[in-house]
Amino acid sequence: MTRSVQAVAYTRPSVLESAAGGQRLGLETSRGATPTGYQDHPRFFTGFLTSPQVAAAGLLAVADVAAARYYQQQLRASLDPVVTGNGDRLRFESFSGCGGVYARLDVLEPGLDGGEVGHGTTNVDVNNPLREALSRVGADDPLHLRVGPDELAVTTLDGPVVEKKVPLPDRWLRGFAEAQVIAAGFDLRAELPAAEAVRFLRSLPRGGARGASRGAQWVVPSGRVLRPTTRPVPGAVCLPGPERLVALQRVLRHATALRVYGPPAAGAAALASAWEVELPGMRLTLTLSPEAARGFSGEGGVLDALATDEAAEDAELISVLLAWEPRIDVGDLAASSGLTAERVRAALTRLGTSGRVGYDTAEAAYFHRELPYDADRVERHNPRLRSARGLVAAGAVTLDGALGTVTAEDGHVHRVRDDGGTLSCSCLWWAKYRGGRGPCKHALAVRMVRRGTDAGTGGTPSPGEQGSTTTDREPSGTSIDGGAR
Repeated sequence: MTRSVQAVAYTRPSVLESAAGGQRLGLETSRGATPTGYQDHPRFFTGFLTSPQVAAAGLLAVADVAAARYYQQQLRASLDPVVTGNGDRLRFESFSGCGGVYARLDVLEPGLDGGEVGHGTTNVDVNNPLREALSRVGADDPLHLRVGPDELAVTTLDGPVVEKKVPLPDRWLRGFAEAQVIAAGFDLRAELPAAEAVRFLRSLPRGGARGASRGAQWVVPSGRVLRPTTRPVPGAVCLPGPERLVALQRVLRHATALRVYGPPAAGAAALASAWEVELPGMRLTLTLSPEAARGFSGEGGVLDALATDEAAEDAELISVLLAWEPRIDVGDLAASSGLTAERVRAALTRLGTSGRVGYDTAEAAYFHRELPYDADRVERHNPRLRSARGLVAAGAVTLDGALGTVTAEDGHVHRVRDDGGTLSCSCLWWAKYRGGRGPCKHALAVRMVRRGTDAGTGGTPSPGEQGSTTTDREPSGTSIDGGAR
């Protein structure tokens, strides 16, 4: 597993403090992207929260996920949440240390009062003293929120006085990309009223001994309730690792509804799903990977978009039209850019690989944000993509109508067949996953040659990528992403 360390600097720690007329929550920002370029400490909002206790609980839930590992819990995980100002709302996002849970709190326009919301994305400091203070926020306490430095700090910045150095695995960056691609294929599967939502979520396990996962469970909507089922019957929704929804316990007392999103059940394989709790003026959503030991980064949903020069050029054009919109309309982008809707979606997928767009299941729409990380590494360090480019560069691909043959690095010949637009392969990786985790490197290589894409920037695969399998690994040597690349 590729891992680096990134310094995240703040002018001071975030703090909740008493003031005349109520309490003041100051969330400090790090370096981030804005419409005017990168700024060291951008400010996105100054005003009041209409539901202070709800917002405090939601922010704590996002911080819980950022600090958690739901697989191999003995390993350390800590990453400050990301905040995005979208003009009419604030979005707080985080990813679990194991790469299998994505959390987002959307504080919508009704949840904010008395101030304009800016545009941009950065990290926000959520430290342990702040967490303790947020847990004590009362229902009737007026709460003023400031996201970014106050006016005095803006004029007197002498450089950061608080600096955190956090591990930043490539798996997390790829996970942000894969999570939005997978969520874009979800539909609303169930909606529960407040009382039933609370009953259902409180009935879920909170984790077994040593954090062992209970595996995937299935539930099926029945009226306005969810009932367990032993198999994925039509209409069923997968709940992969129910103990991973524990962060939702923070907000249950404030829940007004629960919505569940996912793909159609297909066979017995576990599937990803999204669980959204509606709150007064805001939404909290947790998206779960198909298995606790299987992070989003290995799902392969972005590979086709990464493998084409056309998508790269389209993404460059589409990126100029993004303006931190809270809801990106594909039709409007198609009209503005002159591209087809299909090419716009592929371009958005590619932009997602560098953290430039996310996907909101509640609104079935993309939104603009810029992750405050060196996310350009995502494409360079995607093993399957690099291996496919290496095969193309080596001239290992031969096309013959609907059939392609690929001579792998070890000399084995793999046959790639086009079955109505889906490329299947004779390799062991395809036999294991059947396309459920994106194309194998041989199918990718064939697709590149068919589209006239050259080897690009990937170069020859590194020794760790040779052969037909590659895995992301933790220092202990245990696979997180649950399978070969």
